[in-house]
Amino acid sequence: MGLHRKYVFFVVILSALSAYTLLGGAPSGEAQGLTSSELSRLRSVGSVELSPDGRRIAYTVTMRDRPGRPYGQLWIMDVASQKSARVGGEKDSGGGPLWSPDGKWFAFQGGQGEKHGLFVARPDGSDVTFLASLSGTNSPLPDTGDEVTWSPDSKQLAFISSTPGLEAVEATGDPMVITRYLYKPDAGEGMTRFNDNQRLHIFAVDVATKQVRQLTQGNFDEHSIDWSPDGKEILFASNREPNQDEFFNYDIFALKVADNSIRRLTATEYSEYEPRWSPDGKRIVFRGTRRGLTDRETTMEDTHVWMMNADGSDRREIGAVLDNRQGAPRWAPDGSAVYFTLQERGSNHLVRLAISGGKPEYVVKDTGGVGGWSVGKDGSLTYGFASRQDAAELYLKAGSGAPRKLTDFNAQFFAGKQIAEVESFTFISNDNKFEVEAFLTKPLGMTATSKHPLIVNIHGGPHGQNGPAFNFKNQVYAARGWATLNVNYRGSTGYGQKFADAVFGDQNGNEGQDVLYAVSAAVRRYLWIDRERMGIEGVSYGGQLTDWLITQTNEFKAAVPIAGIANLVSYNYMTYYNQYEEMEFGQFLHQGNLMDVAWERSALKHVAAAHTPTMLMHGENDNDVPIAEAEQFFIALKDVGTEAIFVRYPREGHGLAETKHQIDSIDRCIAWYEKHFPKSGTEGVTNVQP
Repeated sequence: MGLHRKYVFFVVILSALSAYTLLGGAPSGEAQGLTSSELSRLRSVGSVELSPDGRRIAYTVTMRDRPGRPYGQLWIMDVASQKSARVGGEKDSGGGPLWSPDGKWFAFQGGQGEKHGLFVARPDGSDVTFLASLSGTNSPLPDTGDEVTWSPDSKQLAFISSTPGLEAVEATGDPMVITRYLYKPDAGEGMTRFNDNQRLHIFAVDVATKQVRQLTQGNFDEHSIDWSPDGKEILFASNREPNQDEFFNYDIFALKVADNSIRRLTATEYSEYEPRWSPDGKRIVFRGTRRGLTDRETTMEDTHVWMMNADGSDRREIGAVLDNRQGAPRWAPDGSAVYFTLQERGSNHLVRLAISGGKPEYVVKDTGGVGGWSVGKDGSLTYGFASRQDAAELYLKAGSGAPRKLTDFNAQFFAGKQIAEVESFTFISNDNKFEVEAFLTKPLGMTATSKHPLIVNIHGGPHGQNGPAFNFKNQVYAARGWATLNVNYRGSTGYGQKFADAVFGDQNGNEGQDVLYAVSAAVRRYLWIDRERMGIEGVSYGGQLTDWLITQTNEFKAAVPIAGIANLVSYNYMTYYNQYEEMEFGQFLHQGNLMDVAWERSALKHVAAAHTPTMLMHGENDNDVPIAEAEQFFIALKDVGTEAIFVRYPREGHGLAETKHQIDSIDRCIAWYEKHFPKSGTEGVTNVQP
C-alpha cells in the first residue's frame, strides 16, 4: 500500500473532494465555506518550465470542468507583463512542456484538434506543429522520469512510446493466456483488470522533417530519458533483471545515438531513478536507495539524491546530509549544485545542495507544498506552490528577493469564502518511542460554547504524509462545522528514516495506536470537540487502518474505509505488485510463521468485534487493493449484524479519478456521518474511551 501511487491518489482525493450538495448548505448564520459542487471550478498549477532566456514560463493548469477525469491545459506566460496565453483552443489539452536549448521552440504532449501526441510550438504558443503519435502502457512502472528530451542542437527530440511485448498476443486472445507474474495494470488505470503488455522504448524525431526512428528494442521498458550535452548519448532507466516482474530494480544506462549501442552505468541490488547529465556532461545526478528490497509500488526507505561520474564511477549519496525523503534532482545551470524537493513535517520544500558539500540551502521553505519547478540560467526560480489557503498557484523568485505570486486562478472560487485554520500539535506515542505530529483543521462558525464533530482522516502509504497545505475535503467538513484530524503516524515520511522504518513488521499495530493516541490528545486539548460525534475514514492504507481500528474500538459513530485492505493474506496474492508485504515484514508470507502473523493483523479476523456502522467505497477495477478486499469485509460485517453499505465506482482504479465520483464520494461521506451522529447536546457523555 505504497507511497507513490496510493499516496498520490490520497493527496488528490483530499485536496479535491468535498461535499454537501445532497444535504444542502450549512445552516444559516454559519460561516460561508466550500461545497462539493464547487470542486469542478477548482484549478491548480502542475508542471512548470522557465524558458532559456527567462522571459517566458510554460506551465500547465489542471482543470475539472468536464465530465470524466481532470485534464491539463498548457499556457505560456510573459514574465514582464504577467499575461498568459493558452496554447491551442479551449477544448485542447497539453502537458509536460520542455523548452529547446536554443529557446526557439517548446515541446509538449497532448491533444490539439483531432491529433494527439508530441507537438512543438513557438515561444509565444503559435505555430503549433504535430511531430509524432505517442502510445503508452498501463503496466505498473513506478517513478518514470522525463518522457521527452531535446538534443543539444535543438534539432531532434527523443521521446518514449510503446510497442507490443512478447506476451501481448496470447494475453489478448480468446481465451486469454496469462504467463506474466505481473499481469495486472497499474494502480490508477481503472479501465481494465489486465496489463496491456506494451513495452516502453526510446524513439527520436527530427523536428524539421518529422522523421521518426526507434532507438531501442526488446522486452524491457526504457524511460526517464536525458540527452547528453555533447549529443552522443541518451541516459535512461530500466529494470533489466531476468525476473523483472518479480524483482523490481531500476538501473541506469546510456544509449549511444550513432549506433544504438547501450552501456550500463549501474549494477546494484537497489534502485536508481530519474538520471540527469550535468551541464558539462562529466557527472550524472539521480535519486536512489540503498536497500536490496524495494517494491515497485512504494519504498519504506527514503529516496535520496546521488551523484556519479559519467562512466558510473565514484557513486556517492550526496543527499545523505538530509534525513528525509527527496524528490527527483535537477542541476543548477552552472553545474555547481543540484535542486530537489524534500518532504519535511507535512510540507514539501525545495532545497539547493552544492555538489562540493556544505550545508543545504532551503530555497522554498514556506508551509505547504512545492509541485513543479524550474531554475533559470540567472538563478531565478519558478514553481507551483499549494499554500494553506489555496491550491497550487504559479510563483517566481529572483535571487534573494521574496517570491511573487504570478497567478490567482481561484480568486473567484474563494471570493466570499472562509478558509479554516489548520493547527499542528505533537504528542508522545503509546510506547514512548516517538513524538508524533497531527494536523487539526478547525471548524468554521465556532463560538465560546459550541461543540463540534471530529472526523479522523488517515493518510495512505503507509509511507506518506499529511500536512497543512490546502485540503479541499477538510475545508468542506470545516464549512459544516466539523473538525478534521490528520495524523502522521509512525511509518510516515517527513520525519526521518527511523520514523519511516518504525512500521516494519508491525502493520495494524503501533501505528494504529498512534492514530488513537492522536484522538485522545485532541479531545483533551480541544474541549470543543464533541466526543459523541466522531467519525473515521481513510484511503488505501488509511482504509486499511480504518477497517482495523473499528475492530479495536467502538469510539467512532461511523466509518468510511476507502480502497482499504481487510485481509493481509488474500491481498498479498491479488494485488498487482509483489514484494510489498515482503518489504514491510522482511520475508514472504509463506516463510516462517508470517502467514499466521498476517492473518492475526487482518481486520477480517477480528470482525466480530466491529460494531461501527461502516460505508465501504472502492473502485471497480482497483488492481492495487482489489475490490475483493471490500467485498470480504462487507459480507463479514453483515454476518456480524453491523450496519454496512458498499459503494462501488465504475471506471475507477485505486482511488477516484472522475470529478463526479469524487464529489459523490464526499456527499455520501457526509450523509453517512449525519445519519449516525446524535444531535448535538441530546446525549450525555458516554464515550470516554479516548
